[in-house]
Amino acid sequence: MDQIKGITITPLKRIEHEKGDILHGMKKSEVTFSGFGEAYFSTVIKDEIKAWKCHTKMVLNLIVPIGAVKFVIKDLKNSNDAFETVLSKENYCRLTIQPGLWFGFQGIGEDLNLVTNIASIEHDPAEVERKELDEIEHVW
Repeated sequence: MDQIKGITITPLKRIEHEKGDILHGMKKSEVTFSGFGEAYFSTVIKDEIKAWKCHTKMVLNLIVPIGAVKFVIKDLKNSNDAFETVLSKENYCRLTIQPGLWFGFQGIGEDLNLVTNIASIEHDPAEVERKELDEIEHVW
């Protein structure tokens, strides 16, 4: 699997506390910060797949604070290679995806799987392209 340009994985700090953990998300001083448009949350049920989307302007900063989610990213303009990673409590990181890349994700945790997106711009339906799951070849 070749590295696809436009993807950054940033390990995040998780501070364990007896009354509940503190999970860092993003600081504006970080190199991957590209502005703030909105933050939103998406859940995905175990074994369900939400794919495919490609943003033309938005930079996504994806974090999984609860559960486990597999992400698949493809650069269809340059290859059919796929980048895959799993974010979870055990692999607590932020996945930054630049515009122009196709991505999808699958719930793999047993219970609630929660994806947080700290997006660089507000959601705009005119700047996102979508394809059905079977329109991009990938074995999930």
